[in-house]
Amino acid sequence: MAKIDGFRVKNYRALHDITLGKLWNTQKTKPLTSMTAVIGKNGVGKSTLFDTFGFLADCLKGGVEEACDSRGRGGFERIRSQGQDGSVEFQLYYKQDGNARPITYELAIDLDSSGRPYVKKERLRQRRREQDRGWPFSFLMLNEGRGIVWKGEQEGKKVEEDKAEFDLFSLIERIQSGDAVEESKETEVVELDDKRKLGIATLGALKQHPRISAFRRFIEGWYLSYFTPDAARSLPLAGPQKHLNIHGDNLGNVVQFMEREHPRKFQTILEKISGKIPGINSISTEKSPDGRLLLRFNDRGFQEPFYAQQMSDGTLKIFAYLLLLEDPSPPPFLCIEEPENGLYHKLLETLAREFREHATRTRRRGGSQVFITTHQPYFVDALTPEEVWVLEKGKDGFAMIRRASEDPLIENLVSEGLPLGGLWYSDYLDNRDNG
Repeated sequence: MAKIDGFRVKNYRALHDITLGKLWNTQKTKPLTSMTAVIGKNGVGKSTLFDTFGFLADCLKGGVEEACDSRGRGGFERIRSQGQDGSVEFQLYYKQDGNARPITYELAIDLDSSGRPYVKKERLRQRRREQDRGWPFSFLMLNEGRGIVWKGEQEGKKVEEDKAEFDLFSLIERIQSGDAVEESKETEVVELDDKRKLGIATLGALKQHPRISAFRRFIEGWYLSYFTPDAARSLPLAGPQKHLNIHGDNLGNVVQFMEREHPRKFQTILEKISGKIPGINSISTEKSPDGRLLLRFNDRGFQEPFYAQQMSDGTLKIFAYLLLLEDPSPPPFLCIEEPENGLYHKLLETLAREFREHATRTRRRGGSQVFITTHQPYFVDALTPEEVWVLEKGKDGFAMIRRASEDPLIENLVSEGLPLGGLWYSDYLDNRDNG
């Protein structure tokens, strides 16, 4: 299962410079766990952190200018941290599977001379098979839309920018002239038509670049939940659909797909889900005379079923989440903002455990890495200090983040049996140095 070990973002709204987990140059730091939860007060940047993953996915899908303007972001100048004039930068450190060599993806976005956002820099790095430490080899380097890419699974160039200035364009000229024979053996000089599109979007579609292709598929497979119960109450046209979409308005279509393609497993899934939603005896679908699909819930206390349009927000929401976790081909990365909204508080620990159980499955068994933002202590009660990151606002107004397990007091209190959410509610997770 592909997994993000670490993530760094610079100059993205309130996130001036924060890092979660392990990066290629911080090898002694613990990586992100299979399930990660970010907690914090209102206004500290939880939604912004959630949106960074959506922004990267949107950049891949439609380009950086479109990503800056979509989902109400308001353009590049609204995205860049207030008072800063540098690039918006991201660094993602991930493994394609448990035994794979980690890959680092670096992206810098800035404004061009016409005031439009463009890809200023893009890079992919990976250590070679026999290399245990030291600088990883770059196998994709693009500056201003022009650069070099190495083919295959192994090649690349060692570039130590902090020790000596590296001139990418000089290397390009050497390769083109035939001087850099070693570098040119498995290299291509590339120049993008559109500097607003990511290089991984174009090169990742080519068979000769398997590492780039795998990384592109990884990001394309992310699922970021923008679920709304009102959307789930819509009446879509009948027709099976394999995956739940980000808003959840095809909930009935996914049920129909699973009902048709995995009938035995689906009945087991429905029994499992209905047993976890208070009062629900069974769940099924019904096709209306005009070809629309109705989602039907049988309440234990009533003879006639209720339809999705009559069900509570909480019932629809927990049904959607549990169905998502039972996807036969799950996304590699599942990102959910404040799943507790609209749910009865006694369901939250159960839901947290469901997310963890899903996250700790192998890819073959249908697991995903799970990333959640929350401000509900009951949800946090089911988590461990290593899974929880505390986001706070620093004295300069920008966000700062730390792992709950970094505080020995918290570790000791949890080991003594005190629930982590209760400690957070009692202000034990506040940064005492900051406040």
